[in-house]
Amino acid sequence: MTLKTVAGVACFVGLSFTTAASAASFTITSEDMAAGEPMSKEQEFKGFGCDGDNLSPQLSWHDAPAGTNFYALFVYDPDAPTGSGWWHWQVVNIPASTTELPTGAGSAGSMVLPEGSMQIVNDFGYAGFGGACPPEGHKAHRYQFTVFALPEKLSLPDNPSGALTGYMVNMNALGKATLEVTYLR
Repeated sequence: MTLKTVAGVACFVGLSFTTAASAASFTITSEDMAAGEPMSKEQEFKGFGCDGDNLSPQLSWHDAPAGTNFYALFVYDPDAPTGSGWWHWQVVNIPASTTELPTGAGSAGSMVLPEGSMQIVNDFGYAGFGGACPPEGHKAHRYQFTVFALPEKLSLPDNPSGALTGYMVNMNALGKATLEVTYLR
């Protein structure tokens, strides 16, 4: 190995550790939920046999990777008996100046979301937060609240599917942070 090659490898390794350390500090928290714990009735869906308040929880995130200009927020249930999980909420193009959403921000037609943000149609069939509603007698489902750091605003077609939105976000993410909670009926 030449000295130039060794220096290049050392630089690459150093950058890799810096990126890993930066991504490791990116976190999402909530005043309404705790990691690994059940959500409250406030976050249960109203409909499909569920009678909760259908309120999106308060969420905040910190220490996004360098180069973050926008965020996306997803709520996903990988345990839904669909073969492909269930999208409960997807919001894209949240400006980097926003690092917190209050309780109820995900209501359909919400005026609380930052200007330019876009809610995607969830698997209940409307744009907004759709709370937990696992089938009765089913095991506890996991609900993954994930915030993604993005370098630029996403350009999506009108009425994109949850899968297309997920693809575009994952392909462009600089980092992500997840808070996983549960719910059982």
